Amino acid sequence: MNIKQADYVKSAVFEKDYPEEIASYEFAFVGRSNVGKSSLINSITGRRKLAKTSKTPGRTQLINYFIINKEFFFVDLPGYGFAKVPKSMKEEWGKTMETYLASARQKLVFVLLDIRRIPSEDDINMLKWLDHFEIPFKIIFTKVDKVSNNEKFKNLKSIKKKLVFDNSDVFFHSSLNHAGKDEILNYVESVLKNGI
Repeated sequence: MNIKQADYVKSAVFEKDYPEEIASYEFAFVGRSNVGKSSLINSITGRRKLAKTSKTPGRTQLINYFIINKEFFFVDLPGYGFAKVPKSMKEEWGKTMETYLASARQKLVFVLLDIRRIPSEDDINMLKWLDHFEIPFKIIFTKVDKVSNNEKFKNLKSIKKKLVFDNSDVFFHSSLNHAGKDEILNYVESVLKNGI
């Protein structure tokens, strides 16, 4: 898939404010506050400043909608876990995210995990939550440029003590050199054409 156009549409908190559905699926991105979510969205859309990146984790507080090729949406969900913000604010973000995930919108969720880190309790809970509510998801391991091939496989071995997956069933991405971008976009195209 070739992304020719990617534009910010709107930010929302409540379901009534989500834009009208326009395709068979929309694609949501979720992960810990410092996992590189905005960088990944910018990398795969080829738009450097589409999603706002920040040195301070936890900047995404709303649900941000981007329209891709005027055909379907990418959805940037609030980060969880790491941000140094008051507990009450974290709970608000959690509710905002849960409202979206529990909505009836046809969605596929990309769960971003840092290849260098063992999944946190928040990560595990997110995957269990999606599984429980039968929401289709795929894992994308980010920051793969920061590890050697040897470290990558060693880390995956440790991660597999917490999660069950096949290497062929997850994606690997680097925002630095855009490795893995084509695989993710080809998968998005296949879901739009053929479903999950």
